[in-house]
Amino acid sequence: MRTYQRSWRHNRSGDVPPLRAASADMILFLVVVALVGLGIVMVASSSAVKSMETLGDRFYYLKRQSVWALIGLFGAVITSRLNYWQWQKLARPALWVTVAFLILVLVPGVGRASREAQRWLGYGSLAFQPSELTKVVMAILCAYHLTRKPNVARDFGRGLLPLLFWTGLVSLLILAQPDLGTAVTVAGTVFLALVIGGARPLHIAILGMAAVPAVFWAIFSEEYRRRRFLAFLDPWADPQGSGFHIIQALYALGSGRLFGVGLGQSRQKLWYLPEQHTDFIFAIIGEELGLMGTLLVVGLFFLFVWRGYRAAMHAPDAFSSLLAAGLTGMIALQAVVNIGVVSAVLPITGIPLPFVSYGGSSLVFSLAAVGIILNVSRYARPPT
Repeated sequence: MRTYQRSWRHNRSGDVPPLRAASADMILFLVVVALVGLGIVMVASSSAVKSMETLGDRFYYLKRQSVWALIGLFGAVITSRLNYWQWQKLARPALWVTVAFLILVLVPGVGRASREAQRWLGYGSLAFQPSELTKVVMAILCAYHLTRKPNVARDFGRGLLPLLFWTGLVSLLILAQPDLGTAVTVAGTVFLALVIGGARPLHIAILGMAAVPAVFWAIFSEEYRRRRFLAFLDPWADPQGSGFHIIQALYALGSGRLFGVGLGQSRQKLWYLPEQHTDFIFAIIGEELGLMGTLLVVGLFFLFVWRGYRAAMHAPDAFSSLLAAGLTGMIALQAVVNIGVVSAVLPITGIPLPFVSYGGSSLVFSLAAVGIILNVSRYARPPT
């Protein structure tokens, strides 16, 4: 953990790193642009029939995703220009704002509901999901809290307990929406930050063991989650019900073979595969672009993780190092879970594929997180 325990004198709020700013990591930026571009193309392809039948506009989702992508890229430019050490000052205020948003979502008449889930704030097309903001804020909070004092990550009372309190609070608020997938993502992001930040292995093991029964309680406390989990174990036990998503996703992936059936030629998107332009867009990629298309997506995410952690390893101080690593891990975790769900390796959780799936909140806040990583990369120390 040497990377995260050096240069403590530069971790105080307002301190300026010892190195001058250089160019941001253009490889990381281009990888993200490629994923966003691929996502726009696949959203257009996977949603055209559905949007035409239900909304009378085959380009409805394409236009909205394109606007969100532009907003997100603009946000990434802003956060890439905002000096990363400013996030130390903003960590606690951002946390309070996030908690307030999560509470407001649950207030009848304030939060917006869709499909028995109450997850949005705002009006019309200006609505957003505070839970997506929570992921970014918790990564920033972890970086701030675990680096503000030497060895605080190894102290359970001063280091882990406050983070566990806030993680538990926001996770319970997200579960109340209900949204188990995002709650697990938030908890997983904090867990990764603790591992990277130097928490004691014993504490990590205890937290890991405590998380298992908590997750199973969350799964079996709701009937629809229980059905999803059992469908993951045996989707063919209820092929027209709880196992339908998984079976249709596997049909899509299998139909694509090596090079796919062709862009726009998916059959599963014709009212067979639900959520084909959101949570299950990876299955449409596999069907239309084949194994080569899915490998391209996986390869781009590997490049993203490499460049993100490279920025973390060469960051000028502990805060920026853990900040870049936490945000990279947050996005990578969502990609792993989404791809795992679509390929029937993990139970269905409802987590979108970062940068690719349709959805404004996920895309905008993920791109804002990328901007922060890019800012850290501007101050990277030259490798020795």
